[in-house]
Amino acid sequence: MPLSDRDRALLSFEGEWRRHAGAKEEAIRAELGMSPARYYQLLGRLIDTPEAQAHDPMLVKRLRRLRDARAEARVGRAAGEAR
Repeated sequence: MPLSDRDRALLSFEGEWRRHAGAKEEAIRAELGMSPARYYQLLGRLIDTPEAQAHDPMLVKRLRRLRDARAEARVGRAAGEAR
């Protein structure tokens, strides 16, 4: 199944958001017309698809790596709190 226009817009935005002036959350609302929470939900699902991987493999790999590192940090903090 090919990527939708919205999917391509999400990947494009994530790949280029640092070029935008202001906070990322403001740019998400202004450029994509959605809340940051919805944006991150959609992006999180999108980067697990083979279509996104084929579309922009370097971006998807970087985003997956960041997500995995954040998850590991959460687990580490939770383990530290349990002691």
